Amino acid sequence: MVNLSVNINKIATLRNARGENSPNLVNFAIDVENFGDNGITVHPRPDERHIKYKDVTDLKNKIKTEFNIEGNPSKNFLKLVRSNKPTQVTLVPDGLNDITSNKGWDTIKNESFLKDCIQELKELRIRTSIFVDPEQKMIDGALESGADRIELYTKSFADLYPINPKKAIQRYIIASDHANNIGIGINAGHDLSLENIEFFSKNIKNLKEVSIGHALICESLY
Repeated sequence: MVNLSVNINKIATLRNARGENSPNLVNFAIDVENFGDNGITVHPRPDERHIKYKDVTDLKNKIKTEFNIEGNPSKNFLKLVRSNKPTQVTLVPDGLNDITSNKGWDTIKNESFLKDCIQELKELRIRTSIFVDPEQKMIDGALESGADRIELYTKSFADLYPINPKKAIQRYIIASDHANNIGIGINAGHDLSLENIEFFSKNIKNLKEVSIGHALICESLY
């Protein structure tokens, strides 16, 4: 069974549009848990354009399922993590001006930096995951950095899936087989949807968790 962690960034975006507290982010997270999800994901960014740092603390006190905080491990991000101690931290190399995550880590070039971050997180007994493209050498680098899991960046799969599902999944099968062989856990996320998630999950062995936010909220509008 693959766990579903619901990313609630878009709920925060909707709330922030009016500058008030509707929809209520915490109540939404509680409802999602009651509907049967396995976790809540947030991805605070430095400009707090959706999830605010205060939201993380408010959610931590209420969430009963797994709590996953994603983000680029800046000093402020790591301070936020230390204060709230989620179940999992997913390290993502998003830039300050990126609209959304658009690439995985170069785990070879950034090995020393990632090792230091992961060591700090492990001392707090937080499970760690590194956002990577489906490339064997980057998965090797994630393992070398000490990560417990990788999160496969699935945008290229989602883009190609409507045209050629078998071709879209091929790189991910190879990557996941390699991850299984070297003993690192597998998460996945980005543009996974009701249309493509079943095909993806059936083809990726030992997939532990997917995080879905944008597509889930867009689909729910209909």
